Amino acid sequence: MKRIGFVGLGNMGQGMANNLLEKNANLTVYTRNKEKISSMEKRGAKGAYSLQDLAEKSDIILTCLPDTQTSIEIITGNEGLLSKTSEKKIIIDHSTVDLATSKKCFEFCKEKGSEFLDAPISGGPIGAKDGTLSIMVGGNIEPYNKALDYFKMMGTTVKHMGENGAGTSMKLINQLLTAVHTTAAAEALALTNASNVDIDSAMEILQVSFGFSRMLERCAPIIRDREFEGSSVPARNIHKDISIIDQLGKDLSVNLPLTKTSKKLYDELKKDGKEMDDMAGIIQIIEKQ
Repeated sequence: MKRIGFVGLGNMGQGMANNLLEKNANLTVYTRNKEKISSMEKRGAKGAYSLQDLAEKSDIILTCLPDTQTSIEIITGNEGLLSKTSEKKIIIDHSTVDLATSKKCFEFCKEKGSEFLDAPISGGPIGAKDGTLSIMVGGNIEPYNKALDYFKMMGTTVKHMGENGAGTSMKLINQLLTAVHTTAAAEALALTNASNVDIDSAMEILQVSFGFSRMLERCAPIIRDREFEGSSVPARNIHKDISIIDQLGKDLSVNLPLTKTSKKLYDELKKDGKEMDDMAGIIQIIEKQ
């Protein structure tokens, strides 16, 4: 059995690490919050109190981090995972980052004699908790096959998408649709409210009509009840992702008009200090305008 290291115990990472532990992976965890490490130790995981300590105790290292800069720091930094070891590792980044970051991590790990997989995830905190994530993986097939059993402990849909960067590209395609569909759902429900049509009644029709979508299904009750605060899926996350997508479109000379429109709305939501509201809270900007 491979020794598995996990870095990052946030909204997504905690559920993923829990599933690895519950399914008998030989697990070591590291996060900046020492109380979370201690809690996992009490449940049977090994704790590491530095990145170098975790690297020494692990053959395959999974990271689930909040932003691009953190991924770069932890994977390629001077005090990062490979800074104090010459042993060959498989580093897997489950974070949503830009394509350049995944390629930089791949080249860095290659230079260090290790392997790198970009393996972003979809399914939200509930999918992470339930072990039902979709995991889209880019990189060489050999390390993918070595990690596959562990991917299956965390997700029900695991797909090797192709060479380095293909997993990240697939996640950004998914996030483009998530952002645009959320914006479209909010716009439709703003019209529903303005027309004095009951949202629940509207949903009965929409659920069996061409206009239905997963994001509409998710957002309708949140918008109906105006429950935007305290969300595990804040607008900050989708704003980060759509900003990455907007830049990728520019880099690849692909026109993404719906992405640009959605980004402007999320830019304004952030400007209004509501980036921690649920992403369905974008309706507040549509209503304001």
